[in-house]
Amino acid sequence: MKSSDLAVGPMASPHPTAVEGSEISLQKARVLVVDDDERNLLAMSHVLQDVAEVVLANSGEEALRQLLKAEFAVILLDVYMPGIDGYETARIIRSREQTKRVPIVFLTAVNKDDEHLLRGYAMGAVDYVFKPVEPMVVRSKVTVFVDLFNMTKEVQRKARLEQQLLDANLRANAERLRIEQDLRRAEQRQAAIIHSLPIILYLEDLAAQARVPKFVSGNFAALTGFELSELQASPGLWSERLHPDDRDRVLAALADRPSRPIFSTEYRWRCADGSYRHFLDQAVLLPDPSGNPVEYAGTLLDITERKELESQLTQARKMDAIGQLTGGIAHDFNNLLAAVLGGLGLIERRLPLTEEHLKIVGMTRHAAEQGAELVKRLLAFARRQKLEPEVINVASLAGSVADLLEHSLGGLVELKWDVRSDIGRVYADPTQLELALMNLIINARDAMPEGGVVTISAMNAQIDEAHASKDLVAGDYIVLTVEDEGTGISPEILDQVLEPFFTTKAVGKGTGLGLSMVYGFARQSGGSVRVESEVGIGTSVSIWLPQPSAFSLRRHLLDDTSKGLTSPVGLRFNILLVDDNIAVRATTAALLQDLGHTVKEAGDAEEALDLFRIDPTAIDIVVSDYAMPRISGTDLVRNIRALRPGMPALIVTGYAEQAISSEVTILTKPFEADHLTEFLNKVWEDSLVLEQADGDTE
Repeated sequence: MKSSDLAVGPMASPHPTAVEGSEISLQKARVLVVDDDERNLLAMSHVLQDVAEVVLANSGEEALRQLLKAEFAVILLDVYMPGIDGYETARIIRSREQTKRVPIVFLTAVNKDDEHLLRGYAMGAVDYVFKPVEPMVVRSKVTVFVDLFNMTKEVQRKARLEQQLLDANLRANAERLRIEQDLRRAEQRQAAIIHSLPIILYLEDLAAQARVPKFVSGNFAALTGFELSELQASPGLWSERLHPDDRDRVLAALADRPSRPIFSTEYRWRCADGSYRHFLDQAVLLPDPSGNPVEYAGTLLDITERKELESQLTQARKMDAIGQLTGGIAHDFNNLLAAVLGGLGLIERRLPLTEEHLKIVGMTRHAAEQGAELVKRLLAFARRQKLEPEVINVASLAGSVADLLEHSLGGLVELKWDVRSDIGRVYADPTQLELALMNLIINARDAMPEGGVVTISAMNAQIDEAHASKDLVAGDYIVLTVEDEGTGISPEILDQVLEPFFTTKAVGKGTGLGLSMVYGFARQSGGSVRVESEVGIGTSVSIWLPQPSAFSLRRHLLDDTSKGLTSPVGLRFNILLVDDNIAVRATTAALLQDLGHTVKEAGDAEEALDLFRIDPTAIDIVVSDYAMPRISGTDLVRNIRALRPGMPALIVTGYAEQAISSEVTILTKPFEADHLTEFLNKVWEDSLVLEQADGDTE
């Protein structure tokens, strides 16, 4: 038998392998027998086969190769062998890190003296076995080393298992700590969010007689102005501070709570600062493990801002609806008044009237003019009036308004102006601004039946982007304030004073259109109105109006330079008059003829276009109503100017639209003869200026 054949056998991995559940299996210990005599190898293999797995090597070189392949419990090494003897083999084994601790037992038949034994021990031997070998002795010695090897491996296995368990425990603890930290951070974030929101979470016992929650999460003090301890100390505090109009309804709903699994109600509650806030109170009934209801889990949400927005939206829709209705009525009413006033003018000019007849006509005219003034107020409220904004020097308003009110204030009321020297200018319609101030001053007078001081002040103001609103965009403003020392307005009706037809005056003492007209004028001018009042102290009404832009200022300077030009007076024109209202068209045509003009009449835009196409040069000015079937007045002017560019045109309307103000000159119905003449001269002059400017450009 060859030595290489003796070394062949089942070879195990040099390292233990892990199995499921982190258990490490112990493989059978190996014993390496090294001898150049095959008979000795066979004998040793037979003796030790029950003790361990025997691996055979017939030389030192073969032994070293086997040590590279596997791990051994003990090495039985023959001393004398050809090539590398036992001593050299032992020295090499001891020099290697991975094999230096493997026990070596020398096998020898000679050299039993101390010198050789000491040399063997010096080479790393732990014992000697002398040939001929006693099987029991060899078996006993090898068993000791195999048991020691197995115990060492078992200790290592348990140490690894313990380390794995320790590592797993540390990982579990670290994960638990991380989860706890994440949970704590989430709770802190949730608490911070709830603390910052207008909401309170609460738990309340089902059997609680008064509304005192046993648990509250959220900023209770910020929401109500009270500390929770104050509510707990005064159980009746909650019901006492309910709004009187809501108390009965809410208390009845609370009494009915046990019969319903879900509770929800809205109410107003008076906070510590005395103001009422709107709350949405919702709760669900929570049962105990047996299914019996024990407590309510609820939320108290501050919905004040939402209620205010809903109120503003409702108010805006209501005002818009009233405005649209008012504008439509004003259009038809102005047509009627135009016919009435036009007819009265014709009667005065064409018929000889007695003094009694003139008195009747005058009374009728006065009534019609009052109706026209009322329509103007309606249009101002609806923001449909025709405004002609200019750059106004605020300081000059004091003189003009004071003159207008000279005989209206009475001796008990003093008018005081407080206008700073550095006040800016206003860009608005001067006539409407004076009328607005007069309305406010007269209202202030009426609020002081026993007399007092009405103060009119003006100041510069600026709105930045952060404080801009729907009413006031960012920009520079002038704030004109009229302040009285009168009876004041109660908070319950303060929000209604800007509505049309609302008045605090006695029946027959006011129309309720004064403040609404002021508000409409301010909004149409790009500003707004603010009202502040305190009962018994007085009222302050502020009109916010925009300061002029650079373009408006340049236009103002150009207007100033052209004020020296005189308008033509007494000119006679060939006029194309277009109006679908027969009565208005007839009276307007008669008025134009009485003023010396030649008139061609058309009942609609299509008829007017047909007349114009016959001879475009035969018409000097087109005077057209705005609101007509199929084709409006502005569309008619646009079509005519396509045939004859620069055609002078005047729109006469009872319902002024902002969309037409930039295209043509507008005259609002009803009008007098001198107004009509003024506007005809204006559009004629404007066309001449434009024609001259085009010629200069060429």
